[in-house]
Formats: sequence, structure tokens, C-alpha cells
Amino acid sequence: MEKRYHEEISNFRELVKRYESFGENIAFKYKENKEIQEITYNQFAKDIKKVAEKVLASDVKRVALIGNNRYEWCITYLGVTTAGRIIVPLDKALTDKEIEKLLKRSKADAIVYDEKYQNAVDEATEQGCNIKYKICMDDIKKDGILNFKELLKDGENIIKEGKSKYDDVKLKENEMYIMLFTSGTTNEPKAVMLSQENICKNISAYQYNFMIYPSDTLLSFLPIHHTFECSITFIYGTYCGATIAFCEGLKHIANNLKEFKVSIFVAVPLVLETMAKKIQKAIADSGKQGMIDVMTKISNVLLKCKIDLRKKIFKPVLKQFDEYLRVVLYGAAPMDKATIQWYNNLGIELIQGYGLTESSPVLTAESSERKRAGSIGIPLKNVEIKIDNPDKDGVGEIMAKGPNIMLGYYENEEATKKALEDGWLHTGDYGYIDEDGFTFVTGRKSDIIVLRNGKNIYPQEIEFLINKLQYVDECMVYSREKTKTDTLLCAKIVYNKENIVDQFGEKSGEEYEKLIWQDIKEINKDLPTYKHIKEIIVTDEQLEKTTTQKVKRYVEMKKMEAK
Repeated sequence: MEKRYHEEISNFRELVKRYESFGENIAFKYKENKEIQEITYNQFAKDIKKVAEKVLASDVKRVALIGNNRYEWCITYLGVTTAGRIIVPLDKALTDKEIEKLLKRSKADAIVYDEKYQNAVDEATEQGCNIKYKICMDDIKKDGILNFKELLKDGENIIKEGKSKYDDVKLKENEMYIMLFTSGTTNEPKAVMLSQENICKNISAYQYNFMIYPSDTLLSFLPIHHTFECSITFIYGTYCGATIAFCEGLKHIANNLKEFKVSIFVAVPLVLETMAKKIQKAIADSGKQGMIDVMTKISNVLLKCKIDLRKKIFKPVLKQFDEYLRVVLYGAAPMDKATIQWYNNLGIELIQGYGLTESSPVLTAESSERKRAGSIGIPLKNVEIKIDNPDKDGVGEIMAKGPNIMLGYYENEEATKKALEDGWLHTGDYGYIDEDGFTFVTGRKSDIIVLRNGKNIYPQEIEFLINKLQYVDECMVYSREKTKTDTLLCAKIVYNKENIVDQFGEKSGEEYEKLIWQDIKEINKDLPTYKHIKEIIVTDEQLEKTTTQKVKRYVEMKKMEAK
């Protein structure tokens, strides 16, 4: 019989029931007035029910939720959904106009938010949104606004007065309880309809690829509205009884990793690559690179003899971010193989997952036992993967099927029909499956550059090579039509000011461009002629990105077209 660590669940009410078994274990940690605060699983379960009771005592049907990663966000999410109502998590990076637009599209009749969104919420209400109730997660006093502490108190009173309705709630299968808007890297965001079963069946399958234990602490850093952070750090983390520590912000990652003694970090490649580059630079500046190289070779020889001393050998390096860190779970984009190897050399295991909002989100993942460099792993236990219409090399669109696949797009039957075919989801990513069942992504369908001679170019593979340059923060490869018969491959390259000065000294922007162009020519030498970069744009301004750090290619293209 296959070993199972946790029972599988089908809805969030079953998830909350699990919390009671974790009792006084710490569910959440966060900083307040420079002091670490803690919340137990017992308190967490009680607070979820208080929110649910307040929702059940009202006529609220759909609740929008926007704000930073915080405890109030988590109990709102589960309080609303366990009450059988719909939650609509919104991207905290949205503009006021975008918030207004999505509130109208979602038909939310209540909103829970951070104080900084007060003006946006007021403006949206004035512009005809159907918002009846405004609940602020911060302690403010204003007419027409319910303070979150008051909401919890009201819920507690309902329970004390014997008017509880929580135990009478019956959830429906295959019904939308979560409405999520896609990040919109290439077009207008769609409203994805997810059931509780979609997410619960997905997290129940994670344990067969990567386990989280009650002794683990996870750092919640990525935007929690997104399914990657929400499902893995928050929902799967608490499903396993682990502790969730809320990060104070991008510049505090290194300190928070140490302060909270984080053992599992969920991140995106850009963050991991940036951290690696900083530490590598510090090592090089200290003149200890040669020693690190020698110790790495010795360590790798010992590993072949099943002797793992990496944590001891590289303790001085690990102290620069977190000596307790044992696993990094990452997704949202591929990562450079050299960076993966660098972390592994230090004794930090990297496990990659792949998926979409439409798949709740994970479709494939690596495991400690099954990894293959460059792949996105193998399908989860309850997921099927196939390649649609493969070419002679076996490359085609990746399609997926399983209990985690969305119900469809809200009020968009045409888009739903395009995305779903007999239960199979068109992911929009191209790739192939090797003989051992590992899936490889070659590029986003919408990003593929098709030359006039019929050859396909996947920008990501060239971007990997450019991003290896020590002074490059990020880049974007794209095409430009030079003539009716000639397509130019171009790259917009963002350099790091400090690193480029270290490498080339103080120079003008034009001089930097010439030096970077020389490095691009070296990269071109190892590529087929049709993949050669012919033009570059050099800048120190960051590319426009979503909150999960995906480049908004259509926005960048519009910028360049406008010049």
C-alpha cells in the first residue's frame, strides 16, 4: 500500500477541521512593532469561524479581498469560503481604476482591504460598484466602514448568543467558490472559476512530491492572492500543520529568513537568481572564490560516497541568508541550471513546480527522488499530461487533465471553449515529454517567434544565456520586422548599476552598450545563425512585471513601439 502522510481533503471545511488537531502549535508568525507575534492553530480555527458567522448573518454573496500577506487576509479567505460564499482575491499591485473594473466584473458585494486602498474602494463605490460592505483590516474609524476587529467581535458574539449557523452549511461540489483574475501578461485578465475541490485535490497530491512537516516554517513572501503562494505556502503549509511567517518586504527577505528560522522558502526564479548573484559577488569580492571552488569539488566527491557535509562546509556562506533553510520550492518561470546547481552545492534542495491559475495551480513537480535538469518534473499523482499535435521533435502544446482543472472562465463561454477540450486544459505552453515521463517546457505559445523561413525561436532559451552575465538583472528577447522579408531578433537588457561598474568601471551609457554588445556577440557564436541577436536596447530601468515577477511583454512592446 502506498504510504500516505496526510488524509486527502475535498473542501476547506475539512481543512479547517484539521487545524483543531494541531492545537497549540504555531500557525502564524509576524513582526509587529519589531516584536515577533504568534498565533496558534486553535486561535486560527476560532477566528475563521468568527468571520464565517458574520458572513452567514449577512446577505453577502461575494467578497473581494485585497492587501498584503497577513493573518487577516488568511482568515477572511477561509471564513468566506467555509461559509459557502465566494471569495475574490485581487492583486495588491492593481491601480485604482483596475480595482474598480474588477470589482464590477466580479459583482462583489463586500470588500475586505488594507487601509492604503481606502481611496480606491471609496472611488469604486461612487462609480457604481455593487459594494454594500467595506471592511478594513487596519484599525481605522470612519463612517460606513467596519473595522476588522469589530467584525471578529461580532462573530464571537453570534457564537456566544447561540445563533451560530456554521455547522449547518452544506458546500456544493463543482461550484465556484474562488474567482481569480489571471495576471494578464499578454492581454486582458480573465476571471478563473475554481471550486474548493479543485484546490483541495491539488494540495492533497503535493505530499507525494514534496512533504512539509509541522516542524517546518515557511516564509510567505510572494503575493498571497496568487494561487502559487496561496495554495503552496498558505493552504498546503497549514494543511501540514507548519508555521507560516509573513515577510516584511523584498528588502527584508534575508533578515526574515534568519529571524523566523525559515526551513522552506517558496519563491520565483528572479528572486533566487538575484540572491545567488549577490552572494556570489560577495564571495568574489572577499577573494575566497578559489577556496569555495575547491570545497565544492571535495563536497561533491563525498556526496558520491553518500557523505553529506555541505551544511557544515558551507556554513559561513549559508549564514548570509539562512542556515536553517532546507528546501526551496519555486515556480512561475524556468530557472537557469547553473543557479540550481549553485544552491544544491550549498546543500539547499530546489524543487520546481509548474502550473497555471487555471489548474489550481500545480500540474507537475519534481521530487527529491525524481529530478531531471531542465525539466519541470513529473505530473502530480492525480494529473494527466499530454502533448497536443507534436512536431517531428515531439514538441507541441502541453495539455492537462485532473480534478484541479478550473470550472471555466466567468461569463466568458468563448474563452472557456478555447481553453477546455473534453476536460483537457490547453496550457498555452509548448514542450515535450521524454522517455522517462519528465516534461520539458520550450516556451510560451504566445511568445514563440516564428521567422519567415518557418523556424521557431523560444525567447526564454536565449534569455537564459543573457541573464548569466553577472551585470544583467533581466532581459527580454523579441522580434522586429525590418522589411517584409527580414525579421530581426532583438533583446532589451536591464543591467545592474553596481555590478556593471564593478566589471567595467565608471562609463557612459553608450560605452556600456558597446561593451554589452561585445558579450552578446560572444553568446551569438554558440547559437545557430537564425537565433543571433541583431539589435539590443540597454537600460537600467526594470521591466514591467506582474506581482509574480513575470514580464509583461505586451506592455514592454508597446513602450518600444511608442518610441
